[in-house]
Amino acid sequence: MSCGNPHETDCSSVLDRIYEYIDHEMADDDCATIQQHLDECAPCLEEYGLEQAVKALVQRSCGCDHAPAQLRDKILSKIRQVKAEIGAETAQTTG
Repeated sequence: MSCGNPHETDCSSVLDRIYEYIDHEMADDDCATIQQHLDECAPCLEEYGLEQAVKALVQRSCGCDHAPAQLRDKILSKIRQVKAEIGAETAQTTG
């Protein structure tokens, strides 16, 4: 995904790490970089809001049940894989 505007950090890099940002699982410098991008990029800010809403909905629906760390890692890995595949497909159709 790209909004078409130049940014110091590109949109796909930000969106690839959006769950780490939402979960406060990144270094302060990385967090500041993501925040700066979200402040400048409306499409990414919208996507961030959507992901945050989905996470909140899942959290409310699942109550206090926590997924095992191994399951969480597998899911995040699969999400990254699917995003990479979508990115590659998009690059092929636009390139």
